Amino acid sequence: MFTLSIIVYMKKFLFPIMSLLIVATTLVSCKDEESYADQKEKERKVINAFLKRDPVVLLGANNDTLLNTGKINVISQEQFEAQDSMTDVSKNEYVLFNNTGIYMQIVRKGVGEKIKHLETKRVITRYWEYNLLADSLQSSDMVPYWISNPGVMDVYNNSGTITATWNVESSNGGGAMYQLYGVGASSPTKVPQGWVVPMSYVRLGRQNTGEEGIALVRLIVPHAQGTEQATNSVYPCFYEISYQEMRD
Repeated sequence: MFTLSIIVYMKKFLFPIMSLLIVATTLVSCKDEESYADQKEKERKVINAFLKRDPVVLLGANNDTLLNTGKINVISQEQFEAQDSMTDVSKNEYVLFNNTGIYMQIVRKGVGEKIKHLETKRVITRYWEYNLLADSLQSSDMVPYWISNPGVMDVYNNSGTITATWNVESSNGGGAMYQLYGVGASSPTKVPQGWVVPMSYVRLGRQNTGEEGIALVRLIVPHAQGTEQATNSVYPCFYEISYQEMRD
């Protein structure tokens, strides 16, 4: 069992710098040494190994458990659909989308309703990002500064095709994910496709009582479905992400 102990206390300016150093390290390790085919093969092996592991990520000086994925039970899209598009968390099920290589576990479907045809919703999101290739926690907005300044997305459904962009006009400037990966990117406000996939299956509503839970998913996202940096540097990431409709 793998255990990572890491102290995460990242303020507004330290957080992007520290995380970008991790991304840069990943880039340097691959650049000029391996072909793209070699890098994709390494990614495939890293993902397959992660599915069979039981990693525990510990947070802070007190070694509080941040994440324990457990050994993953992969199910097909056919089984997923037969289960009302749900994964059995007690069995640690993740559905594999063969066309993208994304693995997804729906921990909670959330409250409210799914986004409808031609509907736009403003959605608050919070996340952890774990770089599988670097084998380390890479970024998160679940830290002191960003916890009160989460990412905000504008989500749109056009005949079942869902798209999302970071709302950079909000008071938080788009949130940690945009500040870290969007600024300077070729498509700065584009939300990674891996983050969009779950929104076809979860409910994008608001929590009204303490007993209700907003949508929560876990994802393994290959480089081609991830951030621009992940795509360029060819590394996969594990995410835990929540989605909640923003109040008007």
